[in-house]
Amino acid sequence: MVKFSHGCWHPAPDTLLDWAVETVKAETRGDTLHFVTSSKPINFRGDTLNNPTLTHSLSSPIDNVLHLSSTHWTKQESVTQGPHFELFPEGKSARISSVEATRSTENLKLQAGHISATVDTRPKSFDISFHTQDKLLTKLGWRSVAYIKQGTTALHPRANYLDPNKGKRWVTYQLQLGVGEKVYGLGERFGPLIKNGQSVEIWNEDGGTGSELTYKNIPFFVTSAGYGVFIPTSNFISLEIQSERTTRINISVPGESLAMYLIYGPDPKSIVERYTTITGKPALPPAWTFGLWLSTSFTTEYDEDTVTTFLDGMRQREIPVSVFHFDCFWMPAFKWCDYEFDKDYFPDAKGQLERIKSRGIHICVWINPYIAQESTIFDEAADKGYFIKKTDGSVWQYDFWQAGMGFVDFTNPEACKWYQGKLQALVDMGVDSFKTDFGERIPTGDVIYFDGSSPEKMHNYYSFLYNKVTFEVLSKNFGEHKAALFARSATAGCQRFPVHWGGDPYSTFEAMAETLRGGLSLALSGFGYWAHDIGGFEGKPDPGLFKRWIAFGLLSSHSRLHGSGSFRVPWLIDETGEADRVLKHFVQLKHSLMPYLYSSAIQTHQTGVPMLRALFLEHPKDPMAWYQDMEYSLGDSLLVAPIFNAEGKVQYYLPKGEWYGIIDQKMRTGGGYVIEEHDYFSLPVLLRPGYAIAQSKDAKNDNVVYDWGRDIKVLVNWVEGMKTAVKIPDHESPCDFKFVLDISSDSDQVKVDVVEGKVTGSMDIVVVNKSIGAAVGSHDNLT
Repeated sequence: MVKFSHGCWHPAPDTLLDWAVETVKAETRGDTLHFVTSSKPINFRGDTLNNPTLTHSLSSPIDNVLHLSSTHWTKQESVTQGPHFELFPEGKSARISSVEATRSTENLKLQAGHISATVDTRPKSFDISFHTQDKLLTKLGWRSVAYIKQGTTALHPRANYLDPNKGKRWVTYQLQLGVGEKVYGLGERFGPLIKNGQSVEIWNEDGGTGSELTYKNIPFFVTSAGYGVFIPTSNFISLEIQSERTTRINISVPGESLAMYLIYGPDPKSIVERYTTITGKPALPPAWTFGLWLSTSFTTEYDEDTVTTFLDGMRQREIPVSVFHFDCFWMPAFKWCDYEFDKDYFPDAKGQLERIKSRGIHICVWINPYIAQESTIFDEAADKGYFIKKTDGSVWQYDFWQAGMGFVDFTNPEACKWYQGKLQALVDMGVDSFKTDFGERIPTGDVIYFDGSSPEKMHNYYSFLYNKVTFEVLSKNFGEHKAALFARSATAGCQRFPVHWGGDPYSTFEAMAETLRGGLSLALSGFGYWAHDIGGFEGKPDPGLFKRWIAFGLLSSHSRLHGSGSFRVPWLIDETGEADRVLKHFVQLKHSLMPYLYSSAIQTHQTGVPMLRALFLEHPKDPMAWYQDMEYSLGDSLLVAPIFNAEGKVQYYLPKGEWYGIIDQKMRTGGGYVIEEHDYFSLPVLLRPGYAIAQSKDAKNDNVVYDWGRDIKVLVNWVEGMKTAVKIPDHESPCDFKFVLDISSDSDQVKVDVVEGKVTGSMDIVVVNKSIGAAVGSHDNLT
């Protein structure tokens, strides 16, 4: 926690706050506002002395987004030193309207689309207010922007002559938070979904899912007031969200500068979409990644016979597997990572991969960017300068994980080529994907990077370079829309390299619930595709937990069976055989939903709006939707309420309307909470009123990739006056659609038009609503 005040009136001990109190210079420079603030008011000319200033800039990169930066000493290394986020990687979108910067006797004003900023320039005044039309979004008012010095010796002027950087230095913004406004996002956080009242530190760490630490810290949050904020630095960031000042969101960064993008919606989906315009849209994962991933688990004893036995067992039980994942011990102990199969356990690794792929199964292998001293490639990397170094030029080594490991320096282009060459050899053997584990334990003390990057900023940013360099190998080999990782650590922009999974939860229902909260929070931070360890990672799940987690896992965008010290094939967890049947049931359900799911995936790739959606993304005008963290929207049309107990009891909230259960074929009336009981083969998966989805009529598709436009059923949840579209993806051409249906209705009929493409095979139109029963038509008679 970083708190600079002691109540409303006093600073914290050993803390000096130079608040911005008066604008002493105010200019318009083209379409940018430039202004300087002093830290004490100017009563006479002598007050211009011993008066630290902050230099500010306000501009607009795209419509409805403002960029504010504030700097104390402008030429300091902490200001200019990288790394810097790759912003607007797809370019800046065309403006709806122009930016206008104006100056009057009392203020500066910047207008950009529907959002504006006003800077009070009157004497002895300070205020930056952010408006849309006639509504105040937020503001930086009295004592809300400051340069801060901490440490007793750092506060004495003479000490600064000897060492001007002595002590800790910070810049802070303290944004006003209105009555009842709520804050969400900031990466994968496993505590309460609403962040009000929390102290949040943006600093990647490997801490499991049951703590305040997290693998994916994203400096972006969304508010219920119609705006979001992105802090464009990979440095450590402290946020006190109504946890220091009860009417403020305090943002503090060490060093000499702080900046933010204020992003206007007004709805939360638009905020996320604009944020991903700034930091990058998620790549579209290949369709095969949406099937079931089966893992060896972590510390288990396994070899080729183990793998074959598991795959044979899944086939005997008619449970389709899309991906087989080899976790850590595919490489020899003490040699992680040498990127070579352990010959004692896998004497014919290339042949084994070929045999697995002959079953129609893809291959993923575990990696990390740490090279153990006993690895066969350690000396090569050390001698060529491919590792992060100490200031004395030696290799920065560490024992916590692999003995004597070095860290690949991804700021060195030659190191990147060397590392990619090791991965390319695995692709040539038949590997299709890499699980990019770790990337959080990145040193900051006594560190030198090849390109001179700041060690503090690289701590979080390392995850971006690690995943980007790995993703490039797969993209180069398989092409656009054909590459996918399984990544753990992340920072802003890592959503460009999917898929991400939720780290290491315990095998408990409580951990299952915290996993969902982490996924919802990450999705609100711009991450489009997400998975988690079905059954939990630490410990062996009991059969009841495992079966409930199966349903949740198969109704996530991506689905993986994985654990730590025990295998996750169902027959080893539930000797009754029921888990086998539950897994088969939900794998088949997911396969049947692929026409809808992959259409949603394409939408996520194009807009940045995630597949896993907090309820308020789809229902922002429903006040109760903003409080729900035990259910979610999967795409825009389905609501899913996982069951967090073995007994099958579930209470969930439904927005207004008539909702149709696609598993139990029952209607529910929304506008309040619903209480139900379900067996292990069911849970609430509800079709939204006024929406429609396409689903395969074949409940036994043994592959997640098939002709999604053949032999389908279109479920229409009728409401009067509805108008929606159903897009059927082309499984052979990602981002293209085989055909598009327009669906509309009036008081007594539903009309379906094929507006694009050609219908093949049979298609049933099933209209559901408790007031009119069910109506069925074929594609020859769609009206």
